[in-house]
Amino acid sequence: MIERTEDIEACRSIRREVFIVEQGVSEAEEIDDLDGSAIHLLARGEGGQPLGTARLLLLGDTGKIGRVAVRKPARGTGLGARLIEASIEELRGIPGITRVKLSAQTHAITFYERFGFAAHGPVYDDAGIPHRDMTLALG
Repeated sequence: MIERTEDIEACRSIRREVFIVEQGVSEAEEIDDLDGSAIHLLARGEGGQPLGTARLLLLGDTGKIGRVAVRKPARGTGLGARLIEASIEELRGIPGITRVKLSAQTHAITFYERFGFAAHGPVYDDAGIPHRDMTLALG
């Protein structure tokens, strides 16, 4: 089940595990001051345990999907895809949002292309990981 949540600590716990512990992102880069103004999506397993999260920011007519993370036990189950689909649908339901953007780790570009995102611009470093910007027009 994926739904909006106010349980930012559950989301941060997943992000800490995936980004800080597994990927070596510093806590200073991972934890920022945007969580308070963001929409948080949380995926829970059958026993209610938090398994995945995504953070949505509203920037004018653009919704930004970020901080997408899935715990190791839930990887390969389609949960990441369901998080992206839920994020797009959440943003589609917000008046005035006409496009979605995200910053993709380069190894995940083909994953996001499956949802209609198109990569543009150069590869750049974000927290020591190569990324590329991607956008999707909402129609």
